Amino acid sequence: MSRNIFSCIDAHTCGNPVRVVTKGVPNLIGANMSEKRQHFLKEYDWIRKGLMFEPRGHDLMSGSILYPPHNKENDFAILFIETSGCLPMCGHGTIGTITVAIEEGLITPKTPGKVKMEAPAGLIEVEYQQTKGKVDWVKLTNVASFLAAENLTVNCPELGKIIFDVAYGGNYYAIIDSQENFRGIHNFTASKLIQYSQIIRTNINKKYPNAFIHPQNETIRDVSHIMWTGTPIDSTSSGRNAVFYGEKAIDRSPCGTGTSARMAQLYFKGKLKVGKEYIHESFIGSKFIGKIVKEIELKGIKCIIPTIQGWAKIYGFNTIIIDDNDDPYAHGFQVL
Repeated sequence: MSRNIFSCIDAHTCGNPVRVVTKGVPNLIGANMSEKRQHFLKEYDWIRKGLMFEPRGHDLMSGSILYPPHNKENDFAILFIETSGCLPMCGHGTIGTITVAIEEGLITPKTPGKVKMEAPAGLIEVEYQQTKGKVDWVKLTNVASFLAAENLTVNCPELGKIIFDVAYGGNYYAIIDSQENFRGIHNFTASKLIQYSQIIRTNINKKYPNAFIHPQNETIRDVSHIMWTGTPIDSTSSGRNAVFYGEKAIDRSPCGTGTSARMAQLYFKGKLKVGKEYIHESFIGSKFIGKIVKEIELKGIKCIIPTIQGWAKIYGFNTIIIDDNDDPYAHGFQVL
């Protein structure tokens, strides 16, 4: 492959990284971003690994690549890349990418203050507010989200039997609320939650094989994220989470698809109403504002349409070289 050069803009959404790749990206084949996601994973996953893994990235790194829209009525298409793979949808990644794209002129929305974004999981409509060149906030209307299963069990080392629900918000989440063997994230370190998550995610997908497949897209499947919940740091917040993703990452943001899944879970358990704000805290205390817009039905499944609002900040500009003729670690590595 030899020498490849990538231009990137680095930002963070409420504490979690977003690396937007602006130059050096490959052309992808497909009629939509779901098909192009599969092409990227098959032919160009070395780009993801090189830009996300060490030494050019780190265990928490995530990012995105912008593409022209497939429908001329939309503004752009997006591919999400991170240490765990290419997610169908990423809420914090959307907020960070929109902030970068607007502030740096990567896109010119057809309607100021609004963006239509084609993600692998579907069309995402976005609103944003800009003041003197800076994006103050971004609010996305996410994909249809739903409660997929309730009161499932899995064994967890040290803790014993854990009861969990599974909800979809762009990815499938196992949601673990406070219970007899788990008294909330405020009683655990992030390293402990990571240790538990690595094992129980594997155990969940082994115990419930083929149980979680999206009704419209079979490439979106299995529990990929673990959400541990607990008491908020700020008493005015609605809830707090520690979302595990990848191999050893706890999301520093409140997690957009996770917040969508959480609201779906609460709504269908009768604990959250349409139109009620849900202020979701991350493990570090940063916040997203969630809200349920309405209930819909998708192939016989009752769903909610959620919105997620948050902010992001640009902190750097990168030119990154991946040269496998010169660097034995060109394609990155992880220390597990």
